Amino acid sequence: MKYIYIVIGILSMILGGIGVVLPVLPTVPFLLLASFCFAKGSDRFNNWFKSTSLYKNNLESFEKNKSMTRKTKWKILISASVMLGFVFFKYDVLPMRIFIAALIAFKYYYFLVVIKTVDGGDCH
Repeated sequence: MKYIYIVIGILSMILGGIGVVLPVLPTVPFLLLASFCFAKGSDRFNNWFKSTSLYKNNLESFEKNKSMTRKTKWKILISASVMLGFVFFKYDVLPMRIFIAALIAFKYYYFLVVIKTVDGGDCH
């Protein structure tokens, strides 16, 4: 089972890395999944992942302090909203549109109210 966690962690880390470059692909959710999988799969992979700049620049403050910078929050909110908005306007299915609207509202509430906002890169 630990090998499955490691493989999923590596794939998630790659997708998170791509998300840093492509604003349409969310970075933090994939890096959270990678962190979870590495923690379950291998201490060596977990320690390695947490030493990477990808982790330190995008996830460290959230994992340690349950906080994010304003820039990170808006990057996630906007990219996810664009993707959800595309589906919302592409398909004319009322129950799906209601669900997506509720999901968007919850996402904004959670990111703007529940997750603490910190300034700059240092969150300690």
